[in-house]
Amino acid sequence: MKFKIDIRDKATKARTGMLTLNHGIVKTPAFMPVGTNGTVKALHHKTVQGIGFNLILANTYHLFLRPGWDVIKSVSGLHRFMGWTGNILTDSGGYQIFSLAPFRKIIPDQGIKFRSHIDGTMFTLSPESVIDFQQCLGSDVCMPLDVCTAPGITYKKAYEAAAVTTAWAERSRERAVFWEKEGGVTVFGIIQGNFFRDLREKSAHEILNLDFPGVAIGGLSVGETPEIFSEYLHFTAGLLPDDKPRYVMGIGTPGYLLEAVEAGIDMFDCVFPTRIARNGTVFTKKGPLALKKEWNRLNGDPIDETCTCTACSSHSVAYLRHLFKCNEILGAMLATEHNLHFINSFMENIRLSIEAGNFPEFKRQFLEVYRAGKHGQSGK
Repeated sequence: MKFKIDIRDKATKARTGMLTLNHGIVKTPAFMPVGTNGTVKALHHKTVQGIGFNLILANTYHLFLRPGWDVIKSVSGLHRFMGWTGNILTDSGGYQIFSLAPFRKIIPDQGIKFRSHIDGTMFTLSPESVIDFQQCLGSDVCMPLDVCTAPGITYKKAYEAAAVTTAWAERSRERAVFWEKEGGVTVFGIIQGNFFRDLREKSAHEILNLDFPGVAIGGLSVGETPEIFSEYLHFTAGLLPDDKPRYVMGIGTPGYLLEAVEAGIDMFDCVFPTRIARNGTVFTKKGPLALKKEWNRLNGDPIDETCTCTACSSHSVAYLRHLFKCNEILGAMLATEHNLHFINSFMENIRLSIEAGNFPEFKRQFLEVYRAGKHGQSGK
């Protein structure tokens, strides 16, 4: 992996750069569509690449359960298995296991013991086995096993979770070094610490001392208020080294993306753009548009006249509403393509604004129009 910063915004921490991975170059700041099970839901891989994405995220937890280690190993890795020629970042599955609170148990000296949401089978994932599986996947960037925590927990529990995350990070780093003889894996460290500044600082110090080639900020966008998100985003970002790629996990709304870019973050992922698309909501410059609403029944205009996606270049809002009301698969396909097209164009415009030296003005103008919400309740 190579990372190069190209241009810095003079008024903020925003920057553009180039991340070079095994399967090509990724321009940063970059958004990663989520392909949980080895596919971005409702889209063919060629469509995803045609939009402009060369880095997607897949989920270690889900792929571990199904199709399983043996299946992916038999076809020489995830790229070949799914037929994707771009880069893949795989997360550790820690967040998914975190969300299964009643069905998992953290055993600090072992890993996480959890019950499969598919058939109830018990499994244990250790820091080493998570890296081993991602090596098997052939991931271009791997994430170590960590302990994600919810807002509102006690200081003691947050301290213990951060301590386990550090211990597991040390073991993950050692495992990554072990695999170097086989070509190696690129593993990013993850900073935790919940919403306590001293714990965030302690976690950052410990994780950065392990000298991972990249670093992620975990434990944000997990139910905290936007004000708390912004406070801890900027605080934690200020603790990170300048010369390594920075990744905030799990954000995908325009407001949060702009806030992260302003803080100097280079990479992001989230299911939000594709999930809301499958449920009938699309991004527009004037705020989200809920396609199923009655007032769209006679709307013969495209979602956005300036957009070149298939939905906007070939179909009306009325037709898209019809597809969703009839539960036609094409509706989800067109809406998903539009939302990813919107996000990709959004990121391109962010990079251009940084290069032109007017990112703060771009952010202000975009949010002013976007938050005005010209589509009834859907824009609130």
